Amino acid sequence: MTNAFAPAVRTGERSETLRAAAVALLLGLGLIFLTGFAYPEVIHNAAHDTRHGLSFPCH
Repeated sequence: MTNAFAPAVRTGERSETLRAAAVALLLGLGLIFLTGFAYPEVIHNAAHDTRHGLSFPCH
């Protein structure tokens, strides 16, 4: 009887893992693009070397 519930638990864990990965990806991409297209020079200069390290053009 306990084996009947195991697949449901694994599916739920996988769903939570995929959701967390998707949220992390969206936040990461959002930070990169918001910083990349930021207007203030302070933000641009703070992220300048990081953008070049990630091959993100800034000029």
